[in-house]
Amino acid sequence: MRDVMTDYQLVALIGLAGGVLLGLAARLGRFCTLGAIEDALYGGSTVRMRMWGVAIGFAILGSFGLMSLGFMDAATSNYLSIRWMPVASVVGGLIFGYGMALSGNCGYGAIARLGGGDLRSFVIVLVMGVSTYVVLSGPLAPLRNTFFTQIDVTSTEIPPGIAHHLSAITGLSVHLIGMAIGTLILAGSLMSRDLLAKPHQVIWGIVVGMAIVSGWAGTAWVAGSGFEPLPVVSHSFAAPMGESILWFMTGSVRPLSFAVGSVAGIWIGAFVGSMIKGHFRWEACEDPRELRRQIFGAALMGLGAVLALGCSVGQGLSAFSVLALSAPVTFAAIFAGAAIGLRQLIVGFQPAE
Repeated sequence: MRDVMTDYQLVALIGLAGGVLLGLAARLGRFCTLGAIEDALYGGSTVRMRMWGVAIGFAILGSFGLMSLGFMDAATSNYLSIRWMPVASVVGGLIFGYGMALSGNCGYGAIARLGGGDLRSFVIVLVMGVSTYVVLSGPLAPLRNTFFTQIDVTSTEIPPGIAHHLSAITGLSVHLIGMAIGTLILAGSLMSRDLLAKPHQVIWGIVVGMAIVSGWAGTAWVAGSGFEPLPVVSHSFAAPMGESILWFMTGSVRPLSFAVGSVAGIWIGAFVGSMIKGHFRWEACEDPRELRRQIFGAALMGLGAVLALGCSVGQGLSAFSVLALSAPVTFAAIFAGAAIGLRQLIVGFQPAE
């Protein structure tokens, strides 16, 4: 395969494969960030939230397993190579979560819904992708750099990871601590009769975790054995949407990337999943107010994801899989922001009786 494909094509193919799994999980397993939060707050069910926990636990076990075998150096990932900015995690997470509630989906969910024929999600994908790049490297980039300057971690510093800091305190192996935490999260998530009564959702949670691990494993392999200076990454859906838009416009001068393959994979997996379920149908927005709300929410998600260095998948799964300090804080902020947005949409801001 290395003889017929470039390094860029290989990482795009790896992203595509993992993306297909994530797309299938969204359509067949109902794996959804906002859906899990809404179920927990208003549906009286934590099944999908625990399903998310299964994915996180499995991803942590897989990622630290790769590290222990020497297949991956997590310190080179974006989440552990930049100093953690707690304020950015909280502010970015709150903005992202609130925008997610207004839009009715995160970036990952929007791509998955687009695969089912929802044209409203096409607007969300475009706006979020453009918004991300406006803040990341466009007109608002200088302002972001002024308030949230990203500083690389030096070789003498402890990487901003939970397992790395606990290892420095206890002297235990980073890998052992990471796998122990992953086991606890996985076991805690599975301690639910409601979830165990739906084994297919447990399986889809594991599939999502596998997709995250496959991203780390595949890009680490290409980076370690190839000739191009490619980063070690896994799935995230903020900047990758903007990158995909740029590639489709300027593909003749831009190489393929993991991000482009990942976004395309989710769309394909979601399309296949919707056809299997018989749920594919074209949908459009009939209410201008709804469309306005979704566009505003998508713009907020792009802003929030850049500040927090990741979206609900980037921080909630990929960063969590390497136990970055930012992951639980950002995920909690996303939950809080979504809770505020859902309350506004469902019951308004009047005091509870």
